[in-house]
This record gives sequence, structure tokens and C-alpha cells, in this order.
Amino acid sequence: MKKYTISFFYPMYNEEGNVKEAIKRAEEVLERIAQDYEIIVVDDGSKDKTFEIAKKEAERNPKIRPIRHEKNKGYGGALQTGFRESKMELVFFTDGDNQFDPKELELLLPYIDEYDFVIGYRIDRKDPFLRKLFGKGWTLVTRILLGVKVKDIDCAFKLFKRDIVKDITIESHGAAINPEIMFKLIRKGYRFKEIGVHHFPRKEGKQTGANIKVILRAFKEILKLWWRERILGRGR
Repeated sequence: MKKYTISFFYPMYNEEGNVKEAIKRAEEVLERIAQDYEIIVVDDGSKDKTFEIAKKEAERNPKIRPIRHEKNKGYGGALQTGFRESKMELVFFTDGDNQFDPKELELLLPYIDEYDFVIGYRIDRKDPFLRKLFGKGWTLVTRILLGVKVKDIDCAFKLFKRDIVKDITIESHGAAINPEIMFKLIRKGYRFKEIGVHHFPRKEGKQTGANIKVILRAFKEILKLWWRERILGRGR
């Protein structure tokens, strides 16, 4: 398999129980498959020791770069930072809760020459019922409002050629960031491939996505995105 330089980043919020293991898993696969790499941990204003643990890991491996938001900017804000800070030719992100196996990045890489980006979809999502129900509804709403037809819009297992991410302006700071990225890249004619990946139960930390306030805020954001991009026609 052809080797690339890869920026691998994790958005994290209160993941002190996961961060060390997440970095270890990323290192193991990148040492084997990448020509060169960096691991970026974007700590989105955590109230626990996520950032301190990441900094300690960086002391033993200079390829690890912890970045901290002093105030919480939301999931979209963390992704924006990760994309902006990525320096390598390919950019990959996944969540820092260890519900995905970084080794499955090898399933996406063979397609990156033919396609501009490759995205995962969860074969068997291991989340509570309400979170899975919201996920299906969210994907359906994205299809209806934005015309983005993917199997799992918010699956946090995505690989991009760095140049295409730099070709769009990302504005969302919350849950609408994945629909925004997909909508803008597809509108510009970039091609993508979907690959099934495995999903595992969370063992450490707490999920926030099923919180009713988070859900309501997410739908408010997607409506704003729809109005801005489809009704007002602001194309960037």
C-alpha cells in the first residue's frame, strides 16, 4: 500500500480516561502505514486532566501535538481547529472516546487516490437507543434539507486530502459541521467513497450527544445552515 503523510486528529472533551489509549492506538497504526505523521489532540476546554495527559504523552513523542481551547467551542469548533492545524497531505479525524478502531484507517486509504475523501459509516452502532434514534433522524434531515445522501452523516471516521478541506470555509461550531463539510465539498464536485467500519461501546467518560438541549441546538444549527446555503445561496 502506498504510504502518505497523515495528520491524525482527535477532538476531545473530558476524555481523561480515554486520551492515553487513544493516542497509543493512533501511534500503532501510523507507525506502520504512514510515511510521516502527526497526532493532534484538540482539547475543547475540558474540565478534567485530558490536556495534561496529552501533554505528558507529547513529551515522549514529538509527533504528538496537544492543542487546548481555554473555553469550550463545541464539537464543530474542535474540528475546525484540527483541520486548521493539520500540516500533512492527508487529514484524518475520529473521536477520542475509543469507540472506533484507528487500525481501520487502512480500510479507507486504498481509495484516497481515486476519491477526494473517504468516509466511514457505522456497521452496527453501539450507542444508547436515544442516541441512535437521533442519529438516524439527523441523517434523514440532512438528506432532506441539504440533499447530502450518505449513510451515516456524523460517523466520526473521515479521511480527506488536505487541499480540499482548505478549499472550503467551515463556519459551524456545533453538530452541523459534518453536514456543512459534506454539503460544501459535494457542491464543489469533490468525489467520495463510503466504507463500513466497526463501532464499539464507550467504556470511559460520558456521552453528551443524547442530551435534549444538545439535540435541540443541533436542529437549530442545521436549519440555519439550510437557510444560509440553500435559501440565501451563500456559496463558499
